[in-house]
Amino acid sequence: MSEDAYAKSGVDIKAGEDAVAKISDSVKSTYTDGVLDGIGSFASFFQLPAGYKNPVLVSGTDGVGSKLLLAQAADQHGSIGQDLVAMVANDILVQGAKPLFMLDYLAIDHVESDKVAKIVAGIADGARQAGMALIGGEMAELADMYPKNEYDLAGFAVGVVDKTAILDGSQSAEGDVLLGLASNGLHSNGFSLVRQLLMKNPGLSWAQLDPNLQTELLKPTRIYVKALLPLMQADRIHAAAHITGGGMLENLPRMLNDNVTAEIHWGTWPIPAIFKRLQTAGQLSDTEMLRTFNLGIGLVVAVAPDQAAVVSESLQAAGEQVYPIGHLIKRAASDQALTFVGQPDWSQEP
Repeated sequence: MSEDAYAKSGVDIKAGEDAVAKISDSVKSTYTDGVLDGIGSFASFFQLPAGYKNPVLVSGTDGVGSKLLLAQAADQHGSIGQDLVAMVANDILVQGAKPLFMLDYLAIDHVESDKVAKIVAGIADGARQAGMALIGGEMAELADMYPKNEYDLAGFAVGVVDKTAILDGSQSAEGDVLLGLASNGLHSNGFSLVRQLLMKNPGLSWAQLDPNLQTELLKPTRIYVKALLPLMQADRIHAAAHITGGGMLENLPRMLNDNVTAEIHWGTWPIPAIFKRLQTAGQLSDTEMLRTFNLGIGLVVAVAPDQAAVVSESLQAAGEQVYPIGHLIKRAASDQALTFVGQPDWSQEP
């Protein structure tokens, strides 16, 4: 079969080669000292860094989800890659691990080299923020599987941590202060409901949305690695949770052991206005909001009371907004892992 025949079937080899050439510089800009061989090989090689007494590899995989549909509708592909990186890098981070490298998977209806270059440039930018190398990936042209102008992204990443430094909830202790790191709005979760409430039910297209709302919906997910990893390596963090799908209700208990309950105090952090808009549009209960969205907190850490001030100062110096949102209390057999005190103030602004 000739290249022309293959192109007519929906796979353009030349366009794929052009795309690879355009993404090469972006990918190589993420390389760290551990990269031995990357783009162009059948597989990629990465050497474990020195300094670990008993290194344990930590892996994660995720996608962006239906937020991709908004990026596609807006024809804005430059930041959606950061969402992909954040979902895997932050998950690895909260186990106490340093993200090392990542591979991406891009499935697209038709390879347009400029579009692919923008997508991968966004992934590379996120990888640099996370301090990890983008050492490989796959680009699949699947015209029969994806509608015109649509694509999907998935990522897989690996980190490393000393076995004795793994954050698995065992260090969570009564009296620990819970610090919440501000999110950048919605991040990448709950977008099936977001689209239902803001677009499908009112019958609006992307172009009909207010430009400020468009900007809000496409804000990329924050990557917390560079701010938080030094504190973890200094043994100042007892536990951490990435607040993604399932919100605080499902994610925060994952950082706890059976001896403690997390007590969260409403009103200790500002809830961005987008969440009030969604709650009103869907007449959602506070519990539904907590189970679906991050409500302005992208990551939570537990620290000893005498470390709370220095940890907060370090995070703020690194550019994070930090709020003391609660603490850990002794857990009785009948207690839930997570309780909320007071009432949410949905009128607050960031």
